[in-house]
Amino acid sequence: MAVARELTVSVDAMGGDAGPGIVITALLRSVQRHPEVRFLLAGDESVLNGLLARHPRLKDRIQVRHAPDRVAMEDKPSHVLRRGRETSMWRAIEAVKNKDAEVAVSAGNTGALMAMSMYQLGVIEGISRPAIASIWPTLRGQSVVLDCGANVTATAEQLVDFAVMGEAFAHAILGLDKPSVGLLNVGTEEQKGNDAVKGAAEILRAATAANFPMAFHGFVEGNDIAEGTVDVVVTDGFTGNIALKTAEGTAKLVGQFLRRSLKRSLLGQIGAFIASGALNTLRRRLDPRAANGGIFLGLGGVVVKSHGGTDAIGFASALDMAIAMAKADINSKIAADRARVGTVTA
Repeated sequence: MAVARELTVSVDAMGGDAGPGIVITALLRSVQRHPEVRFLLAGDESVLNGLLARHPRLKDRIQVRHAPDRVAMEDKPSHVLRRGRETSMWRAIEAVKNKDAEVAVSAGNTGALMAMSMYQLGVIEGISRPAIASIWPTLRGQSVVLDCGANVTATAEQLVDFAVMGEAFAHAILGLDKPSVGLLNVGTEEQKGNDAVKGAAEILRAATAANFPMAFHGFVEGNDIAEGTVDVVVTDGFTGNIALKTAEGTAKLVGQFLRRSLKRSLLGQIGAFIASGALNTLRRRLDPRAANGGIFLGLGGVVVKSHGGTDAIGFASALDMAIAMAKADINSKIAADRARVGTVTA
């Protein structure tokens, strides 16, 4: 019987809206799911030790690293790079840089987390800019969408980087042998789109023709994301972030409409009771906590960003994702795949 590889996760315990309380509760879930994993908690040791004292079973699995300060949600990345080295976020990333941990997780300020991660970890060889990836529910299962906000603009080469990173992620984490990849565009015809999108399409077609382990679908439109037309949707961070926020807002809108409609009359309430099983299935399917946060792909170390306003269930999901990425050694695959694309298109 194979023995699970022991690994360490570094956690920014002071990040997010709810603070360290939800982190500790999430860890109670995570230590049960992952008995081979240890955790480094970066934060105010007096606060953390007080919380941990209530949960003796965490004692042997967690080490606290004192950080007297924290990054506020309103802090600018430039500010925290100059003055944030005593923060819990910096210390959590530093543990990955020093190889004390394989992956870092934070629910803190996204801009500050990306800036600190770039500064301390750099990027994978062959990758020019990291991207934020998210897992979206679709009619066919799940899709990976990137970039969701790290890069307002992107060149053709950078879109190719994103495609390679998304393909590697879909292969390693979603278990797809040859993920299909599409470039988000204003139409599916080859002549449509800006120069960056059309240039990236040419490179990806050449790579696919040379038997690269990616099925390049071509261009996809916004409706194709929810339909699950492809496994990986690639776009710049400006477009991707708008698409992400629009999808989240639409899901909330539909949920509110459904609840109001069912509560409006006695017949609706009876119908809701009869359909409670199906409604609960739908709720679980669309629960953002199940695939919480954004994955920073392309950095020289693995970093996962949890939603700042999540609860313990959501933060535990972010820890699950971080552990899966560390076990898959995803950065090695990204580096190898990007080098292979470069060879094909040289």
